[in-house]
Amino acid sequence: MIRLGIIEDDEHIRSVLVNFFNGQQGFTCLLAANSVERFMEQWTEDIFFDVLLSDIGLPGESGIRGISRIKKRAPKCQVMMLTVYDDAKRVFQALCNGASGYLLKQTPLQKIKESVISLCDGGAPMSPGIARLVVEYFNPKSISDRVEKLTPREEQIVTAIEEGLTNKEVAIRLDISVETVKYHIKHIYQKLEVNNRHALISRKFK
Repeated sequence: MIRLGIIEDDEHIRSVLVNFFNGQQGFTCLLAANSVERFMEQWTEDIFFDVLLSDIGLPGESGIRGISRIKKRAPKCQVMMLTVYDDAKRVFQALCNGASGYLLKQTPLQKIKESVISLCDGGAPMSPGIARLVVEYFNPKSISDRVEKLTPREEQIVTAIEEGLTNKEVAIRLDISVETVKYHIKHIYQKLEVNNRHALISRKFK
């Protein structure tokens, strides 16, 4: 039996979650409250949770700040955020504070159920968009990511440089002055964090 706790200030959403999980075989919702403070007040010593679903934007203490209080009291309880927030700042604050999963509220109930099971089995379920944020954060950006910072003209110049063209040849190809080419190259180096042509070309293949 998976024992659940829910912290959600929207009464309708809270009711839907409670009724759904109480109607699922192998699940029971032991406590649901509209704030971290209220939840902690109602959490008696005889209640033990396996998983706690928590919103972030709550009245009073935020769901993110509540994670550490929950983990301090019940270290083995897994906390999964269920929220509308999908910005990197809140995602990493939640994970750094001890959350083991992060789902967006538009996640279907069946998927939330599967995620809770996954969490209990040692997984770290996340909505697809959230997972991408995490992957991008922990993996160095490729040159293709950095090129997205460039203007179309700067991309043309990078391509020409990779082909081995000199500044003068680039100017002729693009019908601009050599000084304009130099100006663009200066900004390309700044954006891609390199200081010469060799470094620029080399980074493409890293």
